[in-house]
Amino acid sequence: MDALRFITCGSVDDGKSTLIGRLLLDARAVLQDHLAGVTRQGQQADPDDAGATVDLALLTDGLSAEREQGITIDVAYRYFSTEQRKFIIGDAPGHEQYTRNMVTAASSAHAAVVLVDATKLQWTDPHLKLLPQTRRHTLLLHLLRVPSVVFAINKLDAVDDAGVAFVHIERALRAFTQEAGIQARAIIPVSALKGWNVVESANDAWCGYSGPSLLELLEQLPVTPADVALPFAFPVQWVEKFSSSADTHQGRRVFWGRLASGQVQPGDTVRVFPGQQNATVAQVLNAVRLPFKAQANQSAGVVLDREVDVSRGDWLITQEAGLLTETRELHATVAWLDDEPLVVGRVYWLLHGHRWVKAKVKQVSYRLNIHNLAQEAATQLEPNAIGHVELALQEPLAIVPFAQSRSLGCCILADTASHKTSGAVLLSKTP
Repeated sequence: MDALRFITCGSVDDGKSTLIGRLLLDARAVLQDHLAGVTRQGQQADPDDAGATVDLALLTDGLSAEREQGITIDVAYRYFSTEQRKFIIGDAPGHEQYTRNMVTAASSAHAAVVLVDATKLQWTDPHLKLLPQTRRHTLLLHLLRVPSVVFAINKLDAVDDAGVAFVHIERALRAFTQEAGIQARAIIPVSALKGWNVVESANDAWCGYSGPSLLELLEQLPVTPADVALPFAFPVQWVEKFSSSADTHQGRRVFWGRLASGQVQPGDTVRVFPGQQNATVAQVLNAVRLPFKAQANQSAGVVLDREVDVSRGDWLITQEAGLLTETRELHATVAWLDDEPLVVGRVYWLLHGHRWVKAKVKQVSYRLNIHNLAQEAATQLEPNAIGHVELALQEPLAIVPFAQSRSLGCCILADTASHKTSGAVLLSKTP
């Protein structure tokens, strides 16, 4: 099976880093010297000592500021594998001010595990309310089209009645996801600290749950399918020039990049965007320069049958009409990540593929209230807000709505002065 890229997210101190540490430890994916470095027992650092305590969170929290404050700040990626498949884990921060880092991690994830801390909720109340950050992260996962969302109700070992807590929190999660139109893959009771139901399934239907453990479920989740059925779209990342003596490519340039959608093979007719130049694909090369048929999410080198003006940032696209829309105006959902608010009239750099164009904010249509999912009138978007905006572009782009393609339908906004990332843009439609 293909490697599964998933993230953990949720509110502050819900146990995200500890859960990943438990997965790595119980899956035997931690080196002995690394384990010794996160083991505490007075002056001892021997994980084999019976009295030693392993701080599982430190297996992912590697920055000095994270260790000093006991929080996750940046996204930490870890890799491990089981007999069934390989995994790439992203440990996303829970603090609201670091929502931008969570969005970055979720944008390329196949799945997400949302941690819910049972000890922070009024678990005895059948109508309990979820934490705002739990709702915010879940909504962001939905907006970013993460295919599989799994809820893990954590720290059930620390409540008096784990069964009652699980039932009430599960009911609150199902009510919220139904209201938001989100389909959860599963809701699983776990204890990351104790290792209950993380790698091995709990015995005797713990908390009334008799399904697979978290790892067993992750081993079966599908990866995001490639956009093979969409028209061919290829953002040019690098142009390689050969001398005329290179018989392999007849002296023509090779355009390297990763296919955003569709497929390509010799004989296909493509168009250079921007512009109206047409050409025929002469060769498609893999990483070792052997011919092959490339499809979405694969890197390739494309050689055309004649010389045309193509530079980094240009696109090679299909001739099919009506699927890729060329436009200078965008309607989009924006997750605002900058410390300065998004305001009408401000100009930003917009990056689509490898192409930079200037974009002006024409209108802020509404801001999404994460508590009741209402669309509220707004004139600007504050840091970490989610809203709908209209953008006017200096140059046209060939786009597809994000609902149809995660690759073609996403952009980022960057500050024109500092060039720092300001917003994640999810294209919703064209005017």
